[in-house]
This record gives sequence, structure tokens and C-alpha cells, in this order.
Amino acid sequence: MTDVEREAIVCDVDHDESELNRFSDNASIVHQLLDHINGNEKSFERRGFSERFLRWRRRYLPAGGGNRRDHSSVKQSGPLVSGAAYCISSCSMIIMNKIVLSSYNFNAGVSLMLYQNLISCLVVALLKFSGVVSVEKFNWKLIRVWMPVNVIFVGMLISGMYSLKYINVAMVTILKNATNIITAIGELYMFRKRQNNKVWAAMFMMIISAISGGITDLTFNVVGYTWQTANCVLTASYSLTLRRVMDKAKQSTKSGSLNEVSMVLLNNLLSLPFGIILVILLGEWRYVISTDVTQDAMFWVAATASGFLGLAISFTSMWFLHQTGPTTYSLVGSLNKLPISLSGLVLFNVPLSLPNLFSILFGLFAGVVFARAKMS
Repeated sequence: MTDVEREAIVCDVDHDESELNRFSDNASIVHQLLDHINGNEKSFERRGFSERFLRWRRRYLPAGGGNRRDHSSVKQSGPLVSGAAYCISSCSMIIMNKIVLSSYNFNAGVSLMLYQNLISCLVVALLKFSGVVSVEKFNWKLIRVWMPVNVIFVGMLISGMYSLKYINVAMVTILKNATNIITAIGELYMFRKRQNNKVWAAMFMMIISAISGGITDLTFNVVGYTWQTANCVLTASYSLTLRRVMDKAKQSTKSGSLNEVSMVLLNNLLSLPFGIILVILLGEWRYVISTDVTQDAMFWVAATASGFLGLAISFTSMWFLHQTGPTTYSLVGSLNKLPISLSGLVLFNVPLSLPNLFSILFGLFAGVVFARAKMS
């Protein structure tokens, strides 16, 4: 029986299903029938045995005792579970960093970055040796190619730490929209990639929301906004540079490929010497040793949790992207800014004016419009 014929039978399955369901009342009869049919399916068909029953069996009672409907429900829940994991880890990471830097008044952002990256390296190495993930073997050629990307990566993390220390979570989220604008301009000049009018309109809305948000921000801090501006430039530069060197980086590996887990390990591993040098040059090591906050066990719990959450974002984003696609991933990432902003306002009791709240909501709306415009 051909596949076309099998598919034609589907139309008649529902009509006969009530009659066939009586077999399930007696499990032993069903299993005997299945065992007999598994070995003699062709002979059943030759004797005129109901092809509809065969089709029903394959659809609802597959060999091996599994239930295809259960498998289908698990498959359908994959995007929902992975999306929820991505949103929770992303939101928790920003909130946890804010707690460590602001609530504990920890003034060593480079040291926190170094600690988080060390945790990421250890966890990925453990997963690799356990056989859970596969990682490319690194060589000096790959390291030389990747070094510019990593320098920008370190600057991006450090600037993000310090901006979050001085600015409330909602405004950081809105100001990050400027990264999309810088990236779009960079793509235009570096890759000759032109955006449609809807994208430029959305980016104009982002600019308006960022300016109005800064003007109406009751907790405006020049240092924080300067760090956030640097973070937007570095984040866009990281994205553009990564795209530029990716092909060359893949050619530098033995397998000719570089998966996401390898990139996570490579970035975090190469950032360790940079972090150590900066901690020494900036004198943060003296502060970390002498400050009272490092004597608080709960501080280390929060700092360690932020390290694990940083790694969780890497894995959950890859998982969610695999379960859905770039379009859904981009849209959910934009929508995820809403709970992050609201939770930041509530948890940290941020002084808020009505114009500033409107600017934040307008910025979130602009982010969603931007994601939708990129899809078109």
C-alpha cells in the first residue's frame, strides 16, 4: 500500500473509530491483535482485513507500546517550555545583577563579570566531560581570529554592569533599543543591508522613547547613561564583528564549524585573563578583599546565582531558537522586555512620574513594532 493510499484512509478513520474503540476495552485482545498484525500485516491486507484498522493502529497504537498522541503533545509543548525558560532566565539575570550591584552596593563590576565568566567556564567544562555537550578543540589560529570579538565582548559585559548599577532596570531596557539602531546603520555600511521603511519608523519611535525617557527620568544619572551609551555601541559592535569573523573562525577549526556552546566557552575562557588584568589595574582586588559585603553569605549566593543565570540564558536561548525560529525568537525577546521593566520598577521601588511611565511603555511598544517590522 503506497503512502498516498495510506493518507487517503485518514478521511475515513474518524467514521470507524467508534467501532474500533471497543478493542481497547480488553487489553489482552488488543495486544494479541497487534502482535499478530506486526508479523503478518501483508497477509491481513491480502485477505481483505480492514485497511482502516491498520491505519488506525499505526496512528494511535504504534508498535512498542508508545502513544503517538502523547509524543505529539510533548512536541507541541516544546516551544512553550523553552520560551518560558528563556524568558524566566533572561528576566532573572537582569534582576539578580541589579540586586548584586545596587542592593548590596557592590562597586566592583569587573570582578563580578570575572566571577560569572569563571562559573560559566566550569559548568560548560563539566558538561563537556560528562558528554552532555560537544565543544570544538581550540587552537591558536582560532584564538587570534576570535580575539577582537572577545575584547568587545568584555567591554560589553563591563559597561552593562556599570549602567545597571546607576540606572533603573526599566530605563536600561528602553535604552538598549538604541543598539538596534546602531546595528542597522552598521549593517548598511558594512554589509550593504538595507532596511524597509517600517523598520526605520520603528527605530525613530525608539529614539523618541529614549529621549523622552531620559528627560522624564526622576533618577537620571549622567554616569549611568554614559555607561549605557557605551554598552549600546559595544553590543552593536559585538554583533557586527561576530558576523564578520564567523566564517573565518569556522575555517580555523578542524571540523570547519563552531557551535553555540563552543562560542560560549571560548568567549568566557578568553575573558578571564582580561578580567584578571583589569581587576589588578583598577585596584578592584583591594576593594573585594576589604569590603564588608563579601563577608555576607547571601551576597555570594546572589553572585553565584547570577553566574548560573548568565549561562542559562545562553542555553535556553539556543533551545528556544531551535524549537521555534528566528522570527518567534525575536518577537518573544521584544515582548520579554515588558515583564523585565515592570518587575524592575516594582522590586526596587523606583520613583516614577506619569510621563516617564508613558515613555517606558512607548519604548516597549516600539520594540515590538521593530520586531514585527523585521519579519516583514
